[in-house]
Amino acid sequence: MSPLDDPVISAGTGPVLLIVALSIAALIAMVLRLKVPAFIALLVVALGTGLALGGNPADVIEAVRTGTGQALGFVAVVIGLGAMLGGMLEASGGVAALAHRLLSAFGEKRATWALTAIGIIVGIPLFFDVAFIVLAPLVTTLSLRAGRRVTYFALPLLAALLVMHALLPPHPGPVAVAELIGTDYGLLAMYGLACGIPAAIVAGPIFARLAHGAPGFGDQSPPPQFDEDSPKICQIGFGMALAGMLVPLALIMLAAMADWLMDDGPLKQAVTFIGHPFTALIIACALVGTWLRLVAGAPLATISDVMTRALAPAGLMVLVVGAGAAYKEVLIQSGAGDRITEVVASADLSPLVFAFLLSAFVRVAQGSATVAMVTAAGLAAPLIAAAGLSPGQIALVTVAIGAGASVASHVNDTGFWLVKQFLGLSEAQTFRSWTLCSTIAGITMFAVAAMLWPFA
Repeated sequence: MSPLDDPVISAGTGPVLLIVALSIAALIAMVLRLKVPAFIALLVVALGTGLALGGNPADVIEAVRTGTGQALGFVAVVIGLGAMLGGMLEASGGVAALAHRLLSAFGEKRATWALTAIGIIVGIPLFFDVAFIVLAPLVTTLSLRAGRRVTYFALPLLAALLVMHALLPPHPGPVAVAELIGTDYGLLAMYGLACGIPAAIVAGPIFARLAHGAPGFGDQSPPPQFDEDSPKICQIGFGMALAGMLVPLALIMLAAMADWLMDDGPLKQAVTFIGHPFTALIIACALVGTWLRLVAGAPLATISDVMTRALAPAGLMVLVVGAGAAYKEVLIQSGAGDRITEVVASADLSPLVFAFLLSAFVRVAQGSATVAMVTAAGLAAPLIAAAGLSPGQIALVTVAIGAGASVASHVNDTGFWLVKQFLGLSEAQTFRSWTLCSTIAGITMFAVAAMLWPFA
């Protein structure tokens, strides 16, 4: 799909941008209106866009194959390992142990800050929906005990889980964006925490205290438990649960620091090796799994069953990421990405702002944060490649994409209905609490990234 010989590309920028805009509109309509699974919708849009841009059918198929293969070779491993680690920590009671220990340390009066800390730590290995469902009974118990609105305690937890899901590996969105635009994972972890923690605080305990402090808001009946039929393992305890959650992140960040501070040699190679996301997650899985088998005495078959079950939701996310990478590759090989770059450059629009606005638009239109991040990364990749950004700025663009994909969770987002159902809220109450919370979190993430941009 060479842009030099393409009749549509040579005709001018307008038709190319129109085709790209129509492809995004088609994607949104397929997912939102026709209820087509995002994986199929992205593949159809990728193929249709390539043909509409004048590509040879065989070349379009090759671009889709190349984009999918390049992304899944990395993303599938990271998402799969992260899901298995989170599954073991959830099934062994590690999440609950961590939550209760932190609440005891902070005290009930500072419970909102404890819930923010819980969300940040638990949100590293667990997907947003799993972590929230597991911890929802804790929120309800605190609400009943304190006589406050359930949202007063839920929002700090939700805000923290949201920003971790949007910014940190091994979550599928940030992993996909990092692979598509070439982000350094150590820098992503550091900038993700630097932008995510302030966002969790502003959208969590501060927003909850200002807007939702009065009692009597929504149904406070205990929510159902997540996957009650799934196998349970002997309790893992606070210390090992904390280690399992933080070890992979610490190793990834250590490798990034070694790249800056250490001279080339065997020691640097060793640190870089163990800090690669593959190795770091394997070490964490091995650490937790070995402890469960040798110390807690859990049967190997049960541990294996837990890890296998955890892969089920990860599989669909992997396919969505692969299809999004195919769409990106079609845009690049057709030359459409270069035209988008030219338009953004002529408008003097910062890559950071462009990435945020595009991701936010797709998020509001079709609901899925992961699809929004993959789509925005695919469109922004050529611009980022041509802009000559530093590794730190590329990491901040990744943060901006995650920030845009976090704003305005509403009725087309499954997270909206999850929060409504488990907190016993009406639609209007969910808009006033969760939708505002997600929007504040996304805007705060972007604002911090913008402040860090000149120094990256």
